[in-house]
Amino acid sequence: MDVKLNMGEPKSGKTKTHTIAAENVKNVRGLKIGDKFKGELVDLPGYEFQITGGSDHCGFPMRSDVSGSKRKKLLLSSGVGIRSKRKGLRLRKSIAGNEVFENTAQINVKVLKIGKENLFADPKPEEPAPEEKKEATPEKKE
Repeated sequence: MDVKLNMGEPKSGKTKTHTIAAENVKNVRGLKIGDKFKGELVDLPGYEFQITGGSDHCGFPMRSDVSGSKRKKLLLSSGVGIRSKRKGLRLRKSIAGNEVFENTAQINVKVLKIGKENLFADPKPEEPAPEEKKEATPEKKE
């Protein structure tokens, strides 16, 4: 199963999405939120990343204070996985653990070091092509 890698670059504030092929997913399996890894593991040489979060195949978010890779139901009042509607509200929500496992569908990472090929650089503005003047052809009236 392919995994999406959402890369955020703090200096420019830009984000890019990269799809990790199924054979490279095993390289990042077992890493936890906060761990750092080299870009060579996911076919991005020269880059260095830090895992900041993610979600599993059903959309449940990973939470850094939940150890392991399984899904758990927690009583939450704030933080990842809950939007407080009012003060003092606590809800029981399903949350994925902080470890990347076989059912992880998305990994959010922060770029620590940029490689030779800068994915976040602005593309060079293209010069406008010179417009050709077309001669107006008279329409035939019948």
